[in-house]
Amino acid sequence: MNDRADGDVTDMDPDLATPSNDAAAPALPREDWIDRIEELCAEEGYFEPLGSRHWAYFHDDGPILLVSFESLDRILARKGQMPFGHDVAVANGWSHLTVICDGETWFRDPKVWGYFDRLVDEAFFEDFDRVLFYGAGDGGYAACAYCVCAPGATVLAISPRATLDPAVAGWDQRATAKRRLDFTSRYGYAPDMTEGAARVFVIYDPHLPENAMHAALFRADWVTPLPARHFGDSIENAIEHTGLLPALLTAACEARLDRQSFARLWRIRRRFAPYLRNILRKAELAQRPRLALMICRSVVRRLGGPRYRRKMLDLEAKLGLPPGASPAIDPAPSAPNGGAGTGSATTD
Repeated sequence: MNDRADGDVTDMDPDLATPSNDAAAPALPREDWIDRIEELCAEEGYFEPLGSRHWAYFHDDGPILLVSFESLDRILARKGQMPFGHDVAVANGWSHLTVICDGETWFRDPKVWGYFDRLVDEAFFEDFDRVLFYGAGDGGYAACAYCVCAPGATVLAISPRATLDPAVAGWDQRATAKRRLDFTSRYGYAPDMTEGAARVFVIYDPHLPENAMHAALFRADWVTPLPARHFGDSIENAIEHTGLLPALLTAACEARLDRQSFARLWRIRRRFAPYLRNILRKAELAQRPRLALMICRSVVRRLGGPRYRRKMLDLEAKLGLPPGASPAIDPAPSAPNGGAGTGSATTD
C-alpha cells in the first residue's frame, strides 16, 4: 500500500527529515512560566503546588477528563510550553488535569498521595462522564498507579514501569538511584492499582528486555499490550513528533483503541526517519545485507529518500544483483550488538 494514500500518516519531506518542534516564541524561565500558568487557570481551573517538587494543573472545560503526568523540564522544552495533553484536551473540549514533577521523582511523594486522596474524598472524578489517564516512562507508571482513584477509567501508558522496588524489579538496573523512593506503600505497585480500570493499554518495545519484563507484570484481562518494536525508550518522542498522540488519546477515550486500530495508526512509523534509520542499522549490525536492501527498496519505493537510494544501489552492487532483482532473504544469525530479532526489521 502506498503510504502517501494511506490517510494515517503525517507529511514528511523527501529526505525523510524528522519534523521540527522548535518554538518560534521565546521560552519562558521557570518562575515566569509558573506565573503564566496561574493566570491561565485563574478562571477555569487552578495551578496548585503539591509540596516542593510537584504541581497540579487543572483546566475545567467539559465532561471528559484527561489526566496526565509529565516533568517540568519536558514542558518547558516543548513548543508553547504546555503539557502534552493540553492541546488535545482543548481541541476536543475536554477537561485536563496534569500532575507535574520537578526532576525524577517518579511522583512518589506523600503530598501527591494526599492530593489524590483529597480528589477521591471530594468525589472529583465522579463529576466526569469519562476519565482517561496518560503518561510515559515514569509518567506511565504514575498513570497506572493513580488510576485506582477513578474506577472505570481508561489508561494509556507508554513504556510504564510496574515498580522500582528491587525486591520485585531488581533486574532493572537503569534507575538504581531511585530505588530509595517508597514503592511499597500508598499507590505503590502499579499493576495492582489498575484493578478498577475499564481498560489499560500498555505500549512498549518488546525488544528492550527491561521494558518487556515490566509490561509482562501488567497481567490482567483488562490490560491490552501494544508492541512498538525497534523504538526502545523513544516511543513517546516518536508519538509526539509524528503527531499521533491526539489520535491515540481520542481512540482510547472513545473506546475505539484495540490491537488492530493501533496497528493501523502505528503504520506512521513507516515514514518516521529515526525508525527507518534504526531498522537499517540493526540489519547492518546483524550482517544481513539482503534485509538491508529490502528496507532501502521499501523506503525508496514509498518515499524516494535519496540517501536510501544511494544505499540501495551500493548494496545491489555489493550483492551482484541487477536493479529490482529480488534478493533471497538472509538467514537470521545470532548476532552481537543487539542484532537478534532483526528478522522482523521491515518497514511493513
